[in-house]
Amino acid sequence: MRNPTCCCVVQLVIQAVVVLLLALLCGGSEREAKALLRWKETLPAQPILDSWAFQAQTQSPCSWRGITCDSQGSVVVINLAYTGLTGTLENLDFTAFPNLLRLDLKTNNLRGTIPQNIGILSKLQFLDLSTNSLNGTLPLSIANLTKVYELDVSRNNITGTLDPRLFPDGTNEPRTGLISIRNFLCETTLLGGKIPNEIGNIKNLTLLALDDNNFYGPIPPSLGNCTHLSVLRVNQNHFSGTIPSSIGKLTNLTDLRFQINNLTGTVPREFGNLSSLVVLHLAENNFVGELPPQVCKGGKLVNFSAAHNSFTGPIPRSLRNCPTLHRVRIEYNQLTGYADQDFGVYPNLTYIDFSYNRIRGRLSAKWGACKNLQLLKMAGNSIRGFIPEEIFQLKQLESLDLSYNQISGKIPSQIENASRLYELKLGGNKLTGMTPEEIGKLSNLVNLDLSKNMLFGPIPNQIGDCTKLLSLNLSNNHLNGTIPYQIGNLASLQEFLDLSYNSFSGEIPADLGKLVNLVSLNLSHNNLSGRIPKSLGEMLSLLTINLSYNHLEGPVPRNGIFNSSLLPMDLRNNKGLCGNIQGLQHCEDSVTEPVDGSSKRNEIVILSAVTLGGILFLSLVLVGILCFKKKPKSTVSKQNFSASMRENQNLFSIWSFDGKIVYRDIIEATNNFDSRCCVGEGAIGRVYKAVIKGGQQEEVFAVKKLKCESESLDVESIKSFQSEVEAMRETRHRNIVKLYGFCSNKTHTFLIYEYLDRGNLAEMLGNDIKALELDWPKRVNIIKGVAHALSYMHHDHTPPLIHRDISSKNILLSSNLEARVSDFGTARFLKPDSSIWTSFAGTYGYAAPELAYTMLVTEKLDVFSFGVLALEVISGKHPGDVVLHIKASSQSSINMIEVLDPRLSHPTNEHILKELTSIANVSLSCLQTSPQSRPSMRSIARLLEIEAADNY
Repeated sequence: MRNPTCCCVVQLVIQAVVVLLLALLCGGSEREAKALLRWKETLPAQPILDSWAFQAQTQSPCSWRGITCDSQGSVVVINLAYTGLTGTLENLDFTAFPNLLRLDLKTNNLRGTIPQNIGILSKLQFLDLSTNSLNGTLPLSIANLTKVYELDVSRNNITGTLDPRLFPDGTNEPRTGLISIRNFLCETTLLGGKIPNEIGNIKNLTLLALDDNNFYGPIPPSLGNCTHLSVLRVNQNHFSGTIPSSIGKLTNLTDLRFQINNLTGTVPREFGNLSSLVVLHLAENNFVGELPPQVCKGGKLVNFSAAHNSFTGPIPRSLRNCPTLHRVRIEYNQLTGYADQDFGVYPNLTYIDFSYNRIRGRLSAKWGACKNLQLLKMAGNSIRGFIPEEIFQLKQLESLDLSYNQISGKIPSQIENASRLYELKLGGNKLTGMTPEEIGKLSNLVNLDLSKNMLFGPIPNQIGDCTKLLSLNLSNNHLNGTIPYQIGNLASLQEFLDLSYNSFSGEIPADLGKLVNLVSLNLSHNNLSGRIPKSLGEMLSLLTINLSYNHLEGPVPRNGIFNSSLLPMDLRNNKGLCGNIQGLQHCEDSVTEPVDGSSKRNEIVILSAVTLGGILFLSLVLVGILCFKKKPKSTVSKQNFSASMRENQNLFSIWSFDGKIVYRDIIEATNNFDSRCCVGEGAIGRVYKAVIKGGQQEEVFAVKKLKCESESLDVESIKSFQSEVEAMRETRHRNIVKLYGFCSNKTHTFLIYEYLDRGNLAEMLGNDIKALELDWPKRVNIIKGVAHALSYMHHDHTPPLIHRDISSKNILLSSNLEARVSDFGTARFLKPDSSIWTSFAGTYGYAAPELAYTMLVTEKLDVFSFGVLALEVISGKHPGDVVLHIKASSQSSINMIEVLDPRLSHPTNEHILKELTSIANVSLSCLQTSPQSRPSMRSIARLLEIEAADNY
């Protein structure tokens, strides 16, 4: 018989346990909710977090947006991916989430660092912080997340791990005696950081994505312990050294990406074990040796790239029998093999490029069996044979490049079937016969190059139907007849029209003047006769023209390109040209084109406008100075700034690397910014040389220190410092100075740049001895370097970046005298559908004239400054007088002999002289009063490269 007393005791115990469990569960849930609310309070107000609030009946977060709980009410998932979440993770207390399994915050606007205490999430299985603006370092505590199977921090600005010297025991706490991380004097980053070998502890990983960050150093061999890995992406970083052979242990890999790093050595033999590979990318490194022979061992490979390396040896045999291939890029190596034997039939292939290798053999008709092929490139090899008509049966074909081989025979008339072609390059072969008129049916053609062949006969009139053409090159053939006027219908033609080195006769069609976007025109070395059409002078976009070695006669037009610094070589060897071009005889009155009074009046009006504009500009500057002196203090006061600094010791930090050691090294290297270490001075700061010893090597940096430190920074200095950091954080170009990091605290505010030992361009040009080192080829390369940097900033950077202060003082020179654009303190981003108005910024003498009446920021401000700079480089001094003379003279041209720097010998190399002339012409186009009339930096950079290619 049951004892009622015992039953009562048991019931009481059960009730007590239940109450205790409920209290613990509620307490845990409440703690998680409070942690989330505390994080929310530190973030900007945003609708996606509106549901995060305590309800009257419950304090559980389980019904909040992005939060999932388990059956006990504990948070197991935080998923706010793709929500536009803005803020940082630095105030999210991870210790409050002992049961968290999934943290997914990808594709948002998060910035700042990944907190060190993220390693406390011992149960975490999925972590995705990709596609944000996170910076600083990858915490060493990540290695504690041993249950994580997917770890993705790709597409951020993360730089590696914290200095291991701070964590000698592998713990999460700093070394004894060091102050805590958040109280470090300064958070400074040397861009780039190493991946800890401890990452191999996360043995359950199936996906590890570190791509598109700033990691450097070796790839940890311990990754070989992660035998479950299916996806490993370390591409687009700065990794160096060799690929660890331990990667060969990862037999489950399907996606392996190493491209765009600084890796060296050979690909390990152990890659033959990777039979499950679907994607393998090795491109753009410094690899040598042979390609992995069993690259398609498992017959699953879909996407393979090894381009831009130094691979040698044969095309892997396994590639031939790999029907799954979809995309192959192995161009720019030294691979050997046969085009008709080492490649198979690939039913799924859409893209293959094996250009610029050492491939021989014949052009096979088998390519016509690759029915899905969209791009086929095999330029720069030694391939022979005819062009199979089967290639033009490929309905999807968009780009075909067979240039610079030994291909012979005719261009098949079946070319009309490839109606989707937008790029056709057959130059540099041995093609014969006539240009097929069917080419006119390729209505999508953008780039057509048939140059350097043996084609004969006339240009078919149907060429005028290719109305999307941007460039047309038919030079160096045996073409004859007249130039069809239908070419004037190619309204989109922009980059160049080159018909040189042929046998064209008759007159130059006046319809060519309809090509209002054309930048470069070359009709030299033909049999053209008659006069130069006046319409060519009306092509305002034209920057270079070559009409030499023809039978032209009569007066040269006096407008457009013919008002520029045209050299005799551009018109030489003609029958009887005359005009005001240097080297030509003057025209007789009976044939000279009259200069009407309206033209002279226009020149007077322009000169007057420029003068009045200058006076107005100076007046606005003076008024601005007076207003600035009288205006009240800004709302961003020095006191407010100092208060902010006390709250956040690195107000503008974007990398937040623990840099106490680096900070001390900088102070020591500059002897606490002693004047003896100063190597330059600007408007808001001084530049110091810092030599820091690291092991047996020394690293040299340039430290740009603001004159006013954080306690007393004025508003403009704050803006300048912030602008420079923001502009440089994602800017990567060989002709732009590298920013390694920065420091901003109560004591010091400075930026750390690469050190360029030749100083700035202004100093070199201003010194008669140093200027001699800048010979003509070096000056041309400096101008090209600046052009490429500005083209990258305006057209390849997102959003576009406008420098606003291009001058010779802001162009630094490396040891081999290459140009680096520097000083981004006045830079501004151009965002879509927005207008930026600003106060004057820049250097007088380089600033565009429209700043006299508008403060609107456009890329054409940099274009004008580039024009002044380019003339300064070739003349050796600021070209103020030259520009004034150009504006005031009736012939509006440059005498190259007078412009070139007299300290150097006059260039005897005809090619260099042509490049200098091209630069002068480009400079004049950049100095147009109307911003809309100035060319883009992209077209300038392309033109300078085209000119160089044509000359060498």
